[in-house]
Amino acid sequence: MTHHDTRSGRCLCGKVTYTFAPAELEIDVCHCGMCRRWGGGPGFSVKASGEAAITGGDYVTLYKSSEWGTRHFCRACGTHLFYSAPVANYFGVSAGTIDDLSGLAVTTEIFIDCKPDAYDITTPTQKLTEAEFLAMIAASGTE
Repeated sequence: MTHHDTRSGRCLCGKVTYTFAPAELEIDVCHCGMCRRWGGGPGFSVKASGEAAITGGDYVTLYKSSEWGTRHFCRACGTHLFYSAPVANYFGVSAGTIDDLSGLAVTTEIFIDCKPDAYDITTPTQKLTEAEFLAMIAASGTE
C-alpha cells in the first residue's frame, strides 16, 4: 500500500530544508560498512516517492560512494541528508533529519551479514544479505 503524505526536515544547521512524500511508511536500515562509516551507525532512510523539494540546495554536496549510489550531505554542518541509487529507482531521505517520524516503522534491513554484533534491530524485518541486495540492484539495472 503506497502512502503519499508530505513530510519535512532539515539539516542540523538549518541551511538545508526539504519536503518530500514517502513512497511507503517504511524505514529501511542499511548495515553496510559505507553507511556505518558515513553516519557512525547503520543508515536509516525513508524512500521518497520522487526527489525531495529542497531549499538551500547550494549547501548540498554529493559524494558518489559506489558505482550505483550517491550520498548527499550539508556542506556547512555535515548532516547526511539523502541517499540516491538511480539504478534501483531509490531516493532515500535520512530518517534522522525528518521532523515527524510518526506512523513510520522499520521494515527492511540490508547488508544484514555485515551488521556488527554490537547492536540489533528488535523489530521483525525483511532481511537481505549483501549478495541478495546486490543481485537485486543488478536485476534492476537490466530492466
